[in-house]
Amino acid sequence: MNRSMTTATNTMSQLQKQFDIISNNIANSGTNGFKKRDVSFADMIFQEINNQPSRESEIGRLSPHGIRQGVGAKLAKSAMVLTQGSIQNTGRSLDFAFTSENQFLKVRVQDDGGTHVRFTRNGALYVTPSGNNELMLVTQDGHAVLDQRNNPITFSDKSTDFTITNHGEFRANGETVANLGVIALNKPQYMEQKGDSLIGMPENAGVNPASVYTDLNSTAIAIQHQALEASNVDLSKELTDMMNVQRALQFQSRAITVSDQMMGLVNGIR
Repeated sequence: MNRSMTTATNTMSQLQKQFDIISNNIANSGTNGFKKRDVSFADMIFQEINNQPSRESEIGRLSPHGIRQGVGAKLAKSAMVLTQGSIQNTGRSLDFAFTSENQFLKVRVQDDGGTHVRFTRNGALYVTPSGNNELMLVTQDGHAVLDQRNNPITFSDKSTDFTITNHGEFRANGETVANLGVIALNKPQYMEQKGDSLIGMPENAGVNPASVYTDLNSTAIAIQHQALEASNVDLSKELTDMMNVQRALQFQSRAITVSDQMMGLVNGIR
């Protein structure tokens, strides 16, 4: 009975992590440029018990020899899915949508831990005063948009007419201000969600960023102007997965209850 309870408890903790990931996908289904995560499970360590004196006694057996007793399942991988979300025309001059699945915009985020470079596919941009008669290009959350040299994009506060070309060139009043800083994400499995549509490298990852993403020049950038990319979350699938996880959690909880009841019966035998 102890093994049954251990197996159920271990599996429940992993199912809860899957439930949290699904909940995050659903919560961000309306976030522009958000990329969902899918999870996969694997068996945890198991013990093989030989129930026959020799292999010859089970000649012709198709299943593995012996009896395998595991200790539950574990979350093997949580992978970001980079499939393209639907593109919606907005007619707004500071909106853009990437048309290549693995391209992300570089932004500067300041928090209690310092200043970090993050990446997003949310192309809803705005301008905000930055002092010295200048404006700065920012995201809808106020994070500074970076250019190809990782510098904030600033320009005169007299500018009124803004354009973003199909290759990431930002223009104000018809003149080129800067090229948007854009990366090609080669290994999305190394990225962590950093809130809303932001992703970034984990702290102390011990991985060379150059092997995870590549800075792009303007000729490789693919953008659609005056449009936004919706999230790639399929709500019907996520809700179905959530119900399946809830049933699995109920099953594992019931297994613990039954095991406890059986242990009580055994202990009550005189």
